Amino acid sequence: MSLTFAIAIYFIVWWMTLFAVLPFNVRTQDEDGHVVPGTPESAPAKPRLLRIVLVNTVVASLVFAFVWSVIVLKWIDLDFMQLERMSPV
Repeated sequence: MSLTFAIAIYFIVWWMTLFAVLPFNVRTQDEDGHVVPGTPESAPAKPRLLRIVLVNTVVASLVFAFVWSVIVLKWIDLDFMQLERMSPV
């Protein structure tokens, strides 16, 4: 696996896991009992974005390690994805 391919895969995995990690332990303003005027009731009371980014990075790193090992150990062969050129008839 090339470095460029690994960075691209990590970037994709990081963004995909972000949407899975975002709702963990979030209390809405409605649940907290204090809705700021002009915001929806479902808005988070305390976003804690740094914590979310750190947790997401750990989760994404674990998922990437699994994906990397699948590719490098050839549990799934990526050569089948290359299109073979058809010879002109």
